[in-house]
Amino acid sequence: MSLTKNESVDGTTLTIQIKGKFDFNLVQSFRQAYAQMSEKTVKVIIDLRETDYMDSSALGMLLNMKKTIDSQVKTIEISNCQPQLRKILQISRFDKKFDIS
Repeated sequence: MSLTKNESVDGTTLTIQIKGKFDFNLVQSFRQAYAQMSEKTVKVIIDLRETDYMDSSALGMLLNMKKTIDSQVKTIEISNCQPQLRKILQISRFDKKFDIS
């Protein structure tokens, strides 16, 4: 499991990509990934294309992130969800809080 973050060249988009398991072991690194984002950032993308597992602590991390940065950014998108992760997000009604693609 690992986490990488990338900013777009113009600094307006922050992408956080999670590989493997999205669980309690990523709490610190996930928080650090968005804690020092650019003031120009208007969009945050959580890329789950290589994520194969997500637990309740991951849902909590997403909610904490939203609460922390919601006033700074226009869009928080969860992208490239595997079908099983999309189902977890829908059951948890995260599709009402985040853009999911």
